[in-house]
Amino acid sequence: MAELAQAIEVSNLHKRFGPLEVLKGVSLSARQGDVVAIIGGSGSGKSTFLRCINMLELPSAGSVAIHGETIEMKTDRHGGLMPANRRQVQRLRSQLGMVFQNFNLWQHMTVLQNVIEVPVHVLKQPRDKAIAVAEALLRRVGLYEKRDAYPAFLSGGQQQRAAIARALAIQPLVMLFDEPTSALDPELVGEVLAVIGDLAREKRTMILVTHEMKFAREVASHVVFLHNGIIEEQGPPDAIFGAPKSERLRKFISSIH
Repeated sequence: MAELAQAIEVSNLHKRFGPLEVLKGVSLSARQGDVVAIIGGSGSGKSTFLRCINMLELPSAGSVAIHGETIEMKTDRHGGLMPANRRQVQRLRSQLGMVFQNFNLWQHMTVLQNVIEVPVHVLKQPRDKAIAVAEALLRRVGLYEKRDAYPAFLSGGQQQRAAIARALAIQPLVMLFDEPTSALDPELVGEVLAVIGDLAREKRTMILVTHEMKFAREVASHVVFLHNGIIEEQGPPDAIFGAPKSERLRKFISSIH
């Protein structure tokens, strides 16, 4: 039986903002069904790395491949990188479901309208099919009764669950989570983690930037510790949390307990 292509393959990724180099050659791969948790302190480059995967931030060097297809890049007039083929980026981006820290729901649309917007208007799915899928997803995240509500009338946890449903509606190959609970009040964190945990148990491929260490240990198949723009240590969760080799990682874990 042929080996599956990597769902995500990032090689030697660098990212500079002017003179500041935020990522200094980060490589990461995720196969189908992997749950990769990225941990690290503030400013370590975690969110920037995630945003480079779907080209919300353009890498300064390195390559990103999605399902075995490398995103084609070219040099711009300032010597930086930019996509060589915008259509390729749009097509590959449609295989990535992104969930942000601050929900990023469209405030003028109901929950249902938020979930069907991309399937109908970008992916050109029939509206009735998109609605049926959206309603099933909203049931799954416990928001079916809120489908006609506007985001302003939802709690932060409900908004984030709606954002997860919206990301799932495009039927992505990989889900990307950028600290999905960091903007939530503590009592609302559990309801969002429960939904993400269910996705992990379904063997859905995910890359998760998180500061919820207990959750990362429970759901991740692989943990990456970023420090100062490089991977300081990586491995299975029991090794990372139970027997860290790096002094920095040991201090980081002890500082957040």
